[in-house]
Amino acid sequence: MISPVKIWRRQKDIRNRLGQKGTVVAWTTVYVAGNDFKKYAPYPVAIINLANGDKITCQLVDCEQKDLQIGLPVVVTLRKVREESSEDVITYGLKAKPL
Repeated sequence: MISPVKIWRRQKDIRNRLGQKGTVVAWTTVYVAGNDFKKYAPYPVAIINLANGDKITCQLVDCEQKDLQIGLPVVVTLRKVREESSEDVITYGLKAKPL
């Protein structure tokens, strides 16, 4: 469980990266996920080289496994990461989708 305080502190990082474009440097598929993510498995995760030179690791969404490749252009987007917690907080985070 992530505390609401940690979520609040990460907002600045999320705002700075949201909407940035980049390319896939490497990717893999997660078949055995942690408890919070079991219902999403299998899902792709990639290292993204952003246009500003930063690199982030995040889940790829809205794409088929057959379409994944190194060099794939993507944009950073905001998506739900977890369902509501006991504190009624819905956690959102960065994910990348193909352009």
